[in-house]
Amino acid sequence: MEPRPMEIDPIDGGPKDMNNNNQYNSSVPPPLPSSSTVVSSSTPVLIPMHVSEEEDARQAIEMLRGDDVSARVAAANRLESVATVLGEQRTREELLPFLTEGIDDEDEVLLALATSLGKMIPQVGGGMYAHTLLPPLELLLMVEEITVRDAASASAQTIADSLPDETFQNQYEAMLKRLATKEWFTARISSAGLLAKAYPRLTPTQQQQHVLLFVRLCQDETPMVRRVAAQHLGEMLENVVQAVGRKSLQEEGVAATLLIPLYEELASNEQPDSVRLQTTQNCVSFGRVIGALVTTPSSEKSLTENELALIQRLLPLIVATIDDRSWRVRWTAAAKFANVIKAYNPIPGAMDILIPAYEKLLQDPEAEVRTAATFNLALVAQGCETKVLPAMGMSTEDEMMMTTSSSTTTTTNATNYSGERVTSAERLVKRVTSLTEDDSEHVRAALAMVATELAPILGKDATITHLVPPILLLLRDAASEVRLNLISSLESLNKVIGVDLLSQSLLPAILDLAHDGKWRIRLAIIQQIPLLAKQLGQDFFTDKLSSICVAWLGDDIATIRNAATTNLKELTLLFGTEWACYNLIPPIDDIRHNSSYLRRLTAVQGCAQMMDAMDPAIAQVELLPILLEMAIDPVPNIRFNVAQSLGNLGSICDLMTYEQQILPVLSLLQEDLDRDVRFYADKASAKLEEEYASKK
Repeated sequence: MEPRPMEIDPIDGGPKDMNNNNQYNSSVPPPLPSSSTVVSSSTPVLIPMHVSEEEDARQAIEMLRGDDVSARVAAANRLESVATVLGEQRTREELLPFLTEGIDDEDEVLLALATSLGKMIPQVGGGMYAHTLLPPLELLLMVEEITVRDAASASAQTIADSLPDETFQNQYEAMLKRLATKEWFTARISSAGLLAKAYPRLTPTQQQQHVLLFVRLCQDETPMVRRVAAQHLGEMLENVVQAVGRKSLQEEGVAATLLIPLYEELASNEQPDSVRLQTTQNCVSFGRVIGALVTTPSSEKSLTENELALIQRLLPLIVATIDDRSWRVRWTAAAKFANVIKAYNPIPGAMDILIPAYEKLLQDPEAEVRTAATFNLALVAQGCETKVLPAMGMSTEDEMMMTTSSSTTTTTNATNYSGERVTSAERLVKRVTSLTEDDSEHVRAALAMVATELAPILGKDATITHLVPPILLLLRDAASEVRLNLISSLESLNKVIGVDLLSQSLLPAILDLAHDGKWRIRLAIIQQIPLLAKQLGQDFFTDKLSSICVAWLGDDIATIRNAATTNLKELTLLFGTEWACYNLIPPIDDIRHNSSYLRRLTAVQGCAQMMDAMDPAIAQVELLPILLEMAIDPVPNIRFNVAQSLGNLGSICDLMTYEQQILPVLSLLQEDLDRDVRFYADKASAKLEEEYASKK
């Protein structure tokens, strides 16, 4: 009788001698038990001091059979090393059948197995033998736990990419067909994504069969199967058009006859929300397909009647998501609308339908939907490169009803429109003012983050006319997060018009944020100060805001004080040493006399930060004396921070300053009563001694 898989010792080779009772003789290592044997977790395992690769592999297989789940997970993660020890042939003939027969029932182990199998292609002999990894993966693709199926799908795709075409069209294709027709729904779920990815490499006959299988999955009685199939419908369409060509979109083509009807079916109200959620992304895929036909250099750039008819069928599906009864569907449409605009931008007339639809999302009853739509405001304006019809002076809903009632009529009206068209930014900017008055703080905060990005698209004059007024309203918003988001995003506006027009309005907002009760808000505005200083200019900043930067050094929150000291360095780099000497050093000199040691510590840190940014010669005169005088502070924390700071001055101070001023102070600190002070003083002294020795 032929030995069963893994009845052969995986390390030493040769079948077990079933008649030999002396299994543990000195010449033959003990064989592993069969796959049906269970090793008790309580059985002691003797591990030698130096474990060879063979013994490590043996232990891994024993662990796979054990009761301890964590040990089985660890062993599953080590399958690559086990397979390397076994060799390619024994991995294919013994290890993989063993894994197939003994598939675990613990999700953690299955997940580790699914991940490891995708990495074992070299261990089985490369792409020529990668199909031997498919049997255990096929079982993993049918388990109930979604994380296991996802990992198995990823591994299956990796293996499929390595297979030669002949093997792909035989073993792999047969596996997909079996999964797609299994009774248990989890197998059909796994097959949906793999079918879409496999399409380009199949033979024409197989392609026809797989499209029909995919259609069955999209119409499956189980909603979870339809949901996953819907997720991959766009990918299937793109692969079909890529493989078959433009003829697939013609009247009798596979895309027009089988896939486009699925778009309409899966977007219908009879489908559950989880299925309709996929409509927007699927329509994006269709837009990319049609857009590529328009933009790809070829002799046939114009769209055919059939292709135009498909567009007229698909655009209403996008618009329908705007009015969907489920807010989750509308939120998905809002979150992905920038992708919709980018995909359909090359298609003539599409923007005249989609921009009004987007405006309706900005007015959705749900705040979450309006927030998602607002986040995409600038991206939508940037993605729409064609000019659109101006707002018609009616409500967005009425305008949409008119534009979507008939796609053909809309295209005709848009073509015959004789007035001046406008950019999408010029049309959308008129919605900004109404958004500044939105009841939801989250909507206004989202608007504050993106509104200024419209400025480069609008240009200087339109920005001043249409964008600056709502921005001024946002600067006076009651919510600190709104004001902070706007101040954090002023760079785009500054490049177009500068901030002179906003400076007087900026000041109250900055002052309010500087004293906000939430320390994270204060921290965020501190981090924006260098950029604001650059935009506002030295004179305005010195007059209005420099005092705030110094005041932050006395904040009750340590994080704020630390950020404030970093700010001093940034401002010194921006405005120069002379400015720092006049505006920053005197307040720091005052702080070092403060009764609170925490404030005095901030002065030490501020001096250390500024010395890195100042002219070395001036820093030695203005800041070094302050630092040295604080070496005699009564608080040890101050003294060892001084020692740390002095240790970083090797690149700043010259040799004479080191020998005459720094070295005596460090020597004094090295004899300090506090051991922490002595430690940091010794460390600083050794560091400086090494640096200055190299300079001599």
